[in-house]
Amino acid sequence: MPDIVKRPDRAEIDRRVERAEKYLQKGKTADALTEFLAVLVEDPENDSVRQMAADLCLSLNRTADAVKLLGQLFERQLDNGDVSRATLTYKRLARLVNPSSAHKVRFAHLIEQANKKLALETYESAFTELTKQGNKTEAYSALNRIIALDPSDANLLRLGELSSQMGNNKAAAAAFGRIAEIRAAQGGNASEWYERAYTEDASDPQVALSYGKSLLAEGQVGAAIFVLEPLVHAGNASLDLRDAYASALLSAGRPVDAEPVVWELFEQRPVRIQQVLDLIGQMIDSEFDSDAVALARKLEQFQRRRGERRTFVGQMQEIAAKHRASPEVLEFLSELFNSSNKEVDYSQTLLKLFDLYCSMGNFLKAAECLDRAAEVDPYENGHQKRLELLKGNIDENRFQVISSRISSATKADQQPSKHEEATLGTAALQDLMLQAEILVQYGMRTKAIERLQRIQELFPREEERNEDLQRLYLAAGVTPSYPGSLSSPATAKASAAPPQASPVAMTGSNDAADISSLTRVADITRKLYKQSNANNVLTTAVNEIGGHWKATRCIAAMRKPGLPPTAAQEYCADGVRPADPASIAKLLSTLHDLALNRGVLSIADASSIPELQPIHQLTGDLAITSLLVLPLSDGSDQVGVLLLMQSSMRTWNSNEIVVLKTIGEQITIALNNAGLRRLVKNLSVTDESSGLLNRASYLDLLQAEVKRALQQATPLTLLLMQFGKTSHLLKEIGEEQVDVLMQQIGKLISANIRQNDLAFRYDTSTVAIVLGETSEKEALLAVEKLRKVLAEVRVPVKDVPVAFAAGIAQGVMRQQYDPVDIVIEIINRVEQALEAALTGTNKVTALAPAFASAAVA
Repeated sequence: MPDIVKRPDRAEIDRRVERAEKYLQKGKTADALTEFLAVLVEDPENDSVRQMAADLCLSLNRTADAVKLLGQLFERQLDNGDVSRATLTYKRLARLVNPSSAHKVRFAHLIEQANKKLALETYESAFTELTKQGNKTEAYSALNRIIALDPSDANLLRLGELSSQMGNNKAAAAAFGRIAEIRAAQGGNASEWYERAYTEDASDPQVALSYGKSLLAEGQVGAAIFVLEPLVHAGNASLDLRDAYASALLSAGRPVDAEPVVWELFEQRPVRIQQVLDLIGQMIDSEFDSDAVALARKLEQFQRRRGERRTFVGQMQEIAAKHRASPEVLEFLSELFNSSNKEVDYSQTLLKLFDLYCSMGNFLKAAECLDRAAEVDPYENGHQKRLELLKGNIDENRFQVISSRISSATKADQQPSKHEEATLGTAALQDLMLQAEILVQYGMRTKAIERLQRIQELFPREEERNEDLQRLYLAAGVTPSYPGSLSSPATAKASAAPPQASPVAMTGSNDAADISSLTRVADITRKLYKQSNANNVLTTAVNEIGGHWKATRCIAAMRKPGLPPTAAQEYCADGVRPADPASIAKLLSTLHDLALNRGVLSIADASSIPELQPIHQLTGDLAITSLLVLPLSDGSDQVGVLLLMQSSMRTWNSNEIVVLKTIGEQITIALNNAGLRRLVKNLSVTDESSGLLNRASYLDLLQAEVKRALQQATPLTLLLMQFGKTSHLLKEIGEEQVDVLMQQIGKLISANIRQNDLAFRYDTSTVAIVLGETSEKEALLAVEKLRKVLAEVRVPVKDVPVAFAAGIAQGVMRQQYDPVDIVIEIINRVEQALEAALTGTNKVTALAPAFASAAVA
């Protein structure tokens, strides 16, 4: 039978209460108490009777019974949410006896918000009692409440030790780790606490990472490797953990062991390329030449696929210049220069190899290098002396072959003739054309026109037989004109006088930046334009500028006049410690405001400038002697500042300032580009479900990318990919399932294209991708990559692979064409290419313009 719950007899209870009240009127307190207690037996939830019974117990000195009743009353009031009455009851209870630890914990929890101090004291009392009782579980709970109110070192230490005693190693490690973080934030020594945390739980990746970093900071490289290595080899290690492990291996002089980790990190985040380049340099210095070249070749292939091989060649040239001379590295560098048609660099590298092989006594290899160098440039100074070094050290026949090549060139050089004049004239023309091309490319049109005018004077009508010069005139918007149909005598004279023309071509105008620096502008600009956010732009700028100009410090910042900087990045030379953010902000504000009033500041001795008095102590602390301050502006708007600082006395010449101003302009453009990309992602032009941009933004963004490609003189390719036949898909699986399919495809495409590529939901089942800095051949490789990625996509409901067709069109990028016309032409052509591809299954069609020169006319 089911249990029958006995309900209180209300009539009987009322009679007992009435009798108790009569007993009280007669002064029979004990009898009244008896009645009240009997009521509580019948009705345990009658709190008013329990209150009166407790009062009577106190009047009869029955303290134990009163305490029991008040304890029950306190618990019931808490359960019912009657906070105010529960507080009063606890205080009465506390006046009679020391409340139980359970009551103390509940009361402390009750008053945490109203009286934090009293709550802490009550928790502490409960914790002490529970600890004495050996009740570690409840003591642990009370201590956690204490830490929630007061997370001090002492409290965390108690928690860590108690957790350790209980065998809760993860909680102990977490407590010691928090102590370490507090000590580190206060600038104290946190290493002992990281060690205690690691001792408790060596399997926790975050604990191991923190401990490993602290060991690295103390120079205990071997211990750091010991801590980090097991977790890295276990797999699924975080990026930070692998990064710290790689740093430890490099610090230990184990670059070969670090290579797989560094490369894996780079593949996941190509912006970490500098770490790979540094690793190559360390391998060279550690005499792991074969490994350095193997890694360099792997990096070359990677950068080639991304269209950045030219930048890579320059980076390898810098590495070879900064590190130990290595035959294998120089041989690889000569291959790069040779395949890039950089004959001067190729020849110079061969001559370095010649000297190196001679010093090693390997005269056969030295002879090979000299022969190859003489083949490129037999007129190079010093070839005769180099030939003398080989005499008697190599086979005579081999010696005679090299000697004949150099000797014939020497004889020809010693016989002045009309041919010499032609050669000198050609060299002068090429120098002037190179200067003009660089100046056009980077917007310095006035100076470019000066060079073209010089070409027109020295080489009249040369453009009629030189297609490269024709294109250069068109790019600069200049039409050569001559007085009459024939060259004037003065012009003819200038043309026939190469000894006068040559110095002009070599030196140029006095206020122009030198060609090597302008070439460096090209490399830096290319890197800046590839960055997707402002911080990356600033970081790239300071690293490239600081390294190339060998500055002690270089800072680039975004800042409005009168306001603190919104973003700043600093480059420091080797051995120089970075400045703290507060110092950087003060330095930027003072120097930027001063430069806005006085223009570009070139200061050889900062301590002698009265206007810098407010930051004299700061410049002294940072060991700054010389300064160059360049404001960054966008039209009339001031957007930031570029600082170059030197610890020694230095004067920046006018050429350097011109080049740095040019780079400053490119920084501003790159920041604007990054802002535009961020704006595109933040506005409602992106389909959140697939990550693809909406069709509404297609034309505007394609036109912006075309303008950028024209400005940088880089290729641009448009790709259309249609998945299945739209009408059939809609009929077979419905619009909702088509959207599901395109969302899946969109996510895969978004995850497998470059940051600077743009992917759009073109129509129901078509995706458009704008591939910047990509030629048609490279676009075909990209399609093949996407084909493999999308191979696993299945059509919903039918569960069959999705078919696709792709059309490709490379834009006709000519400076004289209007960007709008280029956009219209490439859109029409890529749609034609897609139509042609739809005639087959999984077909890709690349369609070139019918007439490239008239494609957008």
